[in-house]
Amino acid sequence: MNRRVLGIVHQAHSSPGQVGIALKQLGIGLHLRRPVLGQRVPRDLGHYDGLIVFGGPMSANDPLPGLLAELRLIERWLHTDRPLWGICLGAQLMTRVLGGSVASHPDARVEIGWYPLCPLGAGQSLFRGLGHVYQWHREGFTLPRGAHRLASAPVGADFHEQAFSVGRTALGTQFHPEMHPRLMRRWLGRAGHMLELPGARPEDEHLQGNRRYYAKQARWLRDTLAQWIDRRLLEPPRKVC
Repeated sequence: MNRRVLGIVHQAHSSPGQVGIALKQLGIGLHLRRPVLGQRVPRDLGHYDGLIVFGGPMSANDPLPGLLAELRLIERWLHTDRPLWGICLGAQLMTRVLGGSVASHPDARVEIGWYPLCPLGAGQSLFRGLGHVYQWHREGFTLPRGAHRLASAPVGADFHEQAFSVGRTALGTQFHPEMHPRLMRRWLGRAGHMLELPGARPEDEHLQGNRRYYAKQARWLRDTLAQWIDRRLLEPPRKVC
């Protein structure tokens, strides 16, 4: 039987981007739902092998009925011990479920563009070779209760927490692994005014970074999704006798 992933997106025009491409390459189906636009979360989650909650323009703290439904979904899913991946807003919603906090930078700074990533602990294996990642956010999260830090930003950066795990099947990343050139052009076209915010990279650096880092991030994503869906993402190292 073909495996299926439930994907939660937050706008009518939202795209799973490179995640959708990679899942198709792996022969994994993707079923998209938009709770913030009134679509109901499937009642029977047993039909899905994984859950990915994507990013969106709203705050994880907004009291929207759709976001409240997503918080309940994430809480239910964490009890299933099946693969979960929260991306940007998705990771922030995971943080809220686990008792952490989500907030804007005190100086209203943002991360929009390509930024360096510093893997830590088990993240050194998970993010091996992934030196820069694509960001688009104005809020960050604290490390939630029961989570393990997998990556941070360099010392002195605006948003310290970048990736965490919960158990062996749940992953939260502040960055956007779904980014690909067509999606980048769409975001820059729809929200290019955000490049004027403090901390954002200028447009030419987005495009230069795309040429330097996109292919590596795309390869990493496909390999990581394959491990993620097979529940091998955070396996402990094998003991050698």
